[in-house]
Amino acid sequence: MNTTPPLILASGSTYRAEMLGRLAIPFSSHESGIDETALPGESPGQLVRRLARNKALHVSEKHPDALVIGADQVAVLGDRVLGKPGTRERAVEQLAMMSGNSVVYLSGLALLGRDVQRIDAIPTTLLFRSLSHAEIERYVDRDRPFDCAGAMRSESLGISLLEGIVSEDPSALIGLPLIRLAHWLREAGYCVP
Repeated sequence: MNTTPPLILASGSTYRAEMLGRLAIPFSSHESGIDETALPGESPGQLVRRLARNKALHVSEKHPDALVIGADQVAVLGDRVLGKPGTRERAVEQLAMMSGNSVVYLSGLALLGRDVQRIDAIPTTLLFRSLSHAEIERYVDRDRPFDCAGAMRSESLGISLLEGIVSEDPSALIGLPLIRLAHWLREAGYCVP
């Protein structure tokens, strides 16, 4: 008999739901709806950890018998945090800044339940090619990455913007670090695989 609690993904993201589905564990999704504004002086690592935790905590309060997964992601270029652009103009602007540079994508991950509290941030470094303005506009118009941190969808056409990726967990770039999450879920008693 399975004694593991119900698993909930604290997200309305179809990308994260698809990623979690790869682990073949039944789960439900509930959007957290929390404020994602950075706090004054908060580092990118602190930001993604806090947001992942708060998303999981918000859903966990409504489902106290569940194990809840929270996740968040930002792109970091030097000392600038690049979130979801929201518009075409901001997407073009973000990609122009990232052109020819290394950008660290930080994926915050939290797993919260009665006896579980795990929180971490997993980095992935992207090495962007030098991009022409025409390339950036073509990419933005085709992939429409307005809801992706740093205006880049690596699982789609965005991969063509890169020279390389450095990561311990390639799934972290899509927004849900499955290697770390699978480890935590095994520790919590889930069968993965």
